[in-house]
Amino acid sequence: MTTVPLIVDSAWLYERLDDPNLRLLDATTFLSIPNKDGETPSLWSGQDAFNEEHIPGAVFADMLNNFSDRNAPFPMTIPSREQFVEEIEKLGVGEDTYVVIYDRGALANADVIASYWASRLRWQLKYEGFDNVAILDGGLVKWKLDGYPTTTEKTSYPRGKFNFSRRPKLVVNKEQVREAIDNDSVVLINSLSPADFYGETNTYPRKGHIPTSKNVFFGSLSNPETRLLWDDEKLTEIFSKTGALDSDKSVITYCGGGIAATWTALILNKLGQENVAIYDGSMNEWAADPSCPLVTGKE
Repeated sequence: MTTVPLIVDSAWLYERLDDPNLRLLDATTFLSIPNKDGETPSLWSGQDAFNEEHIPGAVFADMLNNFSDRNAPFPMTIPSREQFVEEIEKLGVGEDTYVVIYDRGALANADVIASYWASRLRWQLKYEGFDNVAILDGGLVKWKLDGYPTTTEKTSYPRGKFNFSRRPKLVVNKEQVREAIDNDSVVLINSLSPADFYGETNTYPRKGHIPTSKNVFFGSLSNPETRLLWDDEKLTEIFSKTGALDSDKSVITYCGGGIAATWTALILNKLGQENVAIYDGSMNEWAADPSCPLVTGKE
């Protein structure tokens, strides 16, 4: 049985496309950035894009419709255990399988390099107890740049048996974040852009960031020339400034809606920091509650 690294490249995946234990999942979802402050971002499924082109052997994981709670007050909220297991088994994931996930990139209208839809599904799998999962570095864009094929052919896997146990500590709620603000043993990481972090935009109901949190923009973790993650030395340099890699610290990552935060968490895991949780509600929830403190500016 193959045990996969957290990150794989196109060549690694291509060599294994015919492996019967592989479950290759396309998690593409599209998020548009508003052109002006105050506009509402658009979010839509990547199903049509998948039908037009995908890596051979891949099946589509509909993050918007199947792997989120559509009745929750905020978009892309983690679904119930029952919903997740039902949907992931349909995609063939279970015992004696390993998973590789990719997407088409972070945003529909910006050239930001991060496979955070793939990392979101990877985090949900980890949360539900499944560890043997990798992310394709550079996603579909890099796969094509490397000269590997795509297809429109449909495929499917035998239904999986997902007999794994949820890890509740990998996700935190608003009250746990409140407690973390004044806890020196917890590092809060904001994964949004510096402009969002410092309160220079109107992306959320209120401006700014959670007090004591540090900013590591998710889009800064890859090399724009190669479209691959920076090497571990550079990534370590980035995160060392925040204290997030200290062995005596735990980490909570957040962003706008708990998506980009999973990309940051993935890199922290890659660098050896396993004590990482996601604030699933993130700024969508925090900024909507006037009782939750926010600070702006660079001080």
